[in-house]
Amino acid sequence: MPTPLTVINNLRVDFTGESGTVTAVNSISLTVNKGEILGIVGESGSGKSVTALTLMRLIQSPGRIAGGSITWYGKQQPIDLLALPEKEMRSFRGHEIGMIFQEPMTSLNPLFTCGSQVAEAIRLHKKVSAKEAKAQTIALFQKVKLPSPEQIWGRYPHELSGGQKQRVMIAMAISCKPKLLIADEPTTALDVTVQKTILELLKELQAEMDMSIVFITHDLGVIADLADRVTVMYKGNIVEQGPVNDVFHHPQHPYTKGLLACRPPLVQRLRRLPMIRDFMEITPDGAITERATNVSAFVNSLVLDPLTQQQRELQLQKSSPLLEVKGLKTWFPVKKNIFGKVESWAKAVDDVSFDVMEGETLGLVGESGCGKTTLSRTLLRLIEPTDGSILYKGKDLCRFSPAELRDARRNIQIIFQDPYSSLNPRLTVGQAIMEPMKVHGLHGNDKARREQARLLLDKVQLRPEHFDRYPHEFSGGQRQRIVIARTLALHPEFIICDESVSALDVSIQAQVLNLLMELREEFNFTYIFISHNLSVVNFMSDRMMVMNKGKIEEIGPSEQVYRHPASPYTQKLIASIPGMAAS
Repeated sequence: MPTPLTVINNLRVDFTGESGTVTAVNSISLTVNKGEILGIVGESGSGKSVTALTLMRLIQSPGRIAGGSITWYGKQQPIDLLALPEKEMRSFRGHEIGMIFQEPMTSLNPLFTCGSQVAEAIRLHKKVSAKEAKAQTIALFQKVKLPSPEQIWGRYPHELSGGQKQRVMIAMAISCKPKLLIADEPTTALDVTVQKTILELLKELQAEMDMSIVFITHDLGVIADLADRVTVMYKGNIVEQGPVNDVFHHPQHPYTKGLLACRPPLVQRLRRLPMIRDFMEITPDGAITERATNVSAFVNSLVLDPLTQQQRELQLQKSSPLLEVKGLKTWFPVKKNIFGKVESWAKAVDDVSFDVMEGETLGLVGESGCGKTTLSRTLLRLIEPTDGSILYKGKDLCRFSPAELRDARRNIQIIFQDPYSSLNPRLTVGQAIMEPMKVHGLHGNDKARREQARLLLDKVQLRPEHFDRYPHEFSGGQRQRIVIARTLALHPEFIICDESVSALDVSIQAQVLNLLMELREEFNFTYIFISHNLSVVNFMSDRMMVMNKGKIEEIGPSEQVYRHPASPYTQKLIASIPGMAAS
């Protein structure tokens, strides 16, 4: 029989604000056993992170623990963590329970080197000298497989990649050999290949140190690769829990079915992605009623008709190129001699050539650093190319004057990865959508622009009253819809989507992808869709282009590249997709 390490019983956490009290965790009970990996899954706002922070006693005002108990069985005698004095709880954190937070860049202090921050955590809980703490830190960097641990010791967080920063956070979390490690969305914004290595590392450390792990994520595919048991949370409640294989293959609750179904399938091509609301409906009194009951049957009903697909392929073959890229290079100087002559270059985009047909969606995939984003910004001349040509409707954008380029950008728009940093926090949503119309002199006056902005909000499934609200008042998925509405304001012909869904919950991701597909059909948009996730790109695109180290690794019809990848690099990307083994 499993031995409990900690038991949460009837836990309730409330947050009180001007509009009243919100229950973030609603009387939940769960057990973490010794030596197991427990996955906690749910969308943003489901209560996952609040549960983890309560375990660490890190809930701050206006939040409060309104009831329940957390019993720790890792000592000789059971301890109620909620009753521990704060001084004892401080020594408990890090020593008995370690935590990896979602965003390592905000968790690491930019003013101190990575090594000194881990060493500080060691000296806080262990009575060792600075020299011994440094030696232990370097040994931890070796354990988490960081390259050149001695060099990493002296580097600052901004000098490391996302995956390396996450490894530093893991080293800090395990520095005192905790019995329980809480990992709160530690791989959400990472490439699938980097994510896979982090997951493998956590499994190795868990087996080696015989610790328990609570792994929090919104993606059941990740849990399928990692966890022993899974708990599914929805709006502060636990709606389902059990062994991973049981929940993954035989989900009982409609919410769990929806979470599983809305991930782009690995082997089928759908006309649209399933969404949570296809499986459940919330009645006015808050009760959940089930809609579709069989996940496989519902997904099969959405499979794209082969004849429809053939007709689209024939139509694209007859169309002419909207964009022609020839021998494009974007190089950045790395080292110069004393005379200022460049001796070495970083070749972010290196002799790239491809066409995009009118009405086509070209998927662009690759790991961080492969040149995807640099290529997208070069196409818009937000970064100036080193060499080559960019022909849009036969005219070379590289030869355009600033005025000509501004006019061209009305037809070529970009949707950035982070919608929050793309929106001015001082402008209301309506003002943000109207701004590009004013810049390009569309619709004559503000009254007409205001009416057009409200129509665009409706087009992206937002309400008219959202017009006067500010970006911080919306969820991530809603903000992405606002950015799409602003993009549509100029009636563009060609849209570049740069990792525009990578940081979203899988359920919100499905909604945004469906919206982009609907808009393509309605307005005959041409897309370049950039992502590190091949399953997402396979759903969205007609053709797929794989980049690696600034060059095109392979290009071809999406189905062909996905099912029969010619390049070992593409094969590695596909093998790294979460949930491959469980599919």
